[in-house]
Amino acid sequence: MPPGGHIEPDEDPVTAVLREIREETGLVAEVIPLAPTMPIDYPGQLPAPYTILVENSPELGSPHQHIDFIYFCRPLDGPPPDPLPDPTVRWVDEATLRSNRPLELAEGNLFAPVPTDVRLLALIAIETGRQALGSRF
Repeated sequence: MPPGGHIEPDEDPVTAVLREIREETGLVAEVIPLAPTMPIDYPGQLPAPYTILVENSPELGSPHQHIDFIYFCRPLDGPPPDPLPDPTVRWVDEATLRSNRPLELAEGNLFAPVPTDVRLLALIAIETGRQALGSRF
């Protein structure tokens, strides 16, 4: 799964996604803008997400819906730290995503499929990054 989590009180979705990326990967990142902003100083504007997903979350004792703002981002400060802050996080390359093979989990010898939405969004993000950022991606 990509970095993500809940929005904190008084936090906007962009601040939340950048915080979650930093907490889960150690990277400082920026959102790749997908649409132009209006030429105004006020009120403030947030970049639009690529999409917004709504999914049922069957968490024990409190089933609810998650509303996921999907942003495509890129790191600002070079490669990720080694080891990553969260030992369950790992990077997956484009070839692995395209192969659609189950991924070996950190525990070893256990394999899990990449959910279809995650795989497709990751591939779209890679292509979007290439188009938007060219050689800087």
